[in-house]
Amino acid sequence: MRVGGLGCLGLSLPSVLKASPRSKDASFGRAKSCIILFLSGGPPQHETFDPKPDAPLEIRGDFKSIPTSVPGIHFSETLPRTAKLMQHLAVIRSMTTGINAHSTSGCFMLTGYAPASKAESVPPSANDWPSIASVVGALKPSGRSPLSSVVLPERLENNGNVVWPGQNGGFMGAPWHPQLIKCNPSAERLRIEGMSLTEGMTDLRFSERGSLLRQLDVQFRRSLANPLMEETDAMQHRAFDLIHSEASRAALEIEREPVAMRDRYGRHKFGQSVLLARRLVEAGVRLVQVNWPREPGDDKEGSPLWDTHQRNGPRVREVLCPQFDVAYSTLIQDLHSRGLLDETLVVVMGEFGRSPIINKSGGRDHWGNVFSVTMAGAGIAGGQIIGASDKTGGFPSDRPVRPPDLAATIFHLLGIHPNHEFMDAVQRPRMVTDSGVPLRELVGV
Repeated sequence: MRVGGLGCLGLSLPSVLKASPRSKDASFGRAKSCIILFLSGGPPQHETFDPKPDAPLEIRGDFKSIPTSVPGIHFSETLPRTAKLMQHLAVIRSMTTGINAHSTSGCFMLTGYAPASKAESVPPSANDWPSIASVVGALKPSGRSPLSSVVLPERLENNGNVVWPGQNGGFMGAPWHPQLIKCNPSAERLRIEGMSLTEGMTDLRFSERGSLLRQLDVQFRRSLANPLMEETDAMQHRAFDLIHSEASRAALEIEREPVAMRDRYGRHKFGQSVLLARRLVEAGVRLVQVNWPREPGDDKEGSPLWDTHQRNGPRVREVLCPQFDVAYSTLIQDLHSRGLLDETLVVVMGEFGRSPIINKSGGRDHWGNVFSVTMAGAGIAGGQIIGASDKTGGFPSDRPVRPPDLAATIFHLLGIHPNHEFMDAVQRPRMVTDSGVPLRELVGV
């Protein structure tokens, strides 16, 4: 009965889906998997991928720009390791949502669909558009793992535990939800809420309980001709499959990883979550989204996560960029050395950027007008900059890129046509993106 409450595991509904249009482009479906690193709070473009060394001090900040491995392209000095890998990266410097609220700008980035409201702390709704993670898990399920789409180590929330919209299956319901793996991979032993066998529970006893549960369910489900019961039954089977899947269980046992490799990613929650993401895609998971985790008590401070309203410089220098720079650069190198980078798309994004002018508290405020996103792997051409921000890093000056285009690019590379049509729960046709066009610089068309 506990297994029945394990949650929804990103099931697809093949009976309500139409065949996806095929693309003749060689880049279509080149990515077998995808890792999204979501830097929640809003990373500052000036102190990361889009420095403005010639701007006044109140705009450029305290950091210098440094050359990358590609001549003519500079990053902030806060990212020395990442700068050495620019030949693998494509940096979008003209990303824009036009929304300055964490939750709704985040919803736009996570789904590719503009939210109905631009207000802050809008709660999730049954009418929300499914997240990118949900769509990938449902339309491109894994053939090697019972998990197709995973989010870890925690969901996205505003202060006060206000959950963001756009993180699950939305109007497609629970079967489309990605699997949330709530955990702390940096702990001595990884424990996952709702997905670990209790003390003394053997595989044999677990199988026997599963058999008993199915027997008890048979008559109950026959008496209730309800499609939701069938969905629940399917999700129970997926839960059993997950716990019995040796490859999936091994991937989650991060303590198997060599000590030296764990050290390379960084012995913090974000670094170990990124390492866990690599282990999961190796085991066949189609998409893993790693959300930047909260620190204990940070909701009572002025700069939780990447939300640096206060002390932007020290926070970026001492905590945020060192952790990100180490984990991200190690991931790219690790995937490359294992021969996985060409078939794994790695995306780094947040919900928005930070304001061009540093405020009186030494921080930068919400800014959805322009910010940076990076992409690597899946055969895309590295060493390029897409779009540009103006002299202050405040607005796009060339090639504005919106969330539908980013979503369309991700879908295209994973083998889901951006114009793919599926049927919702009441048999209305819907398209994966309504206006998104894959970025030609990345997909070659």
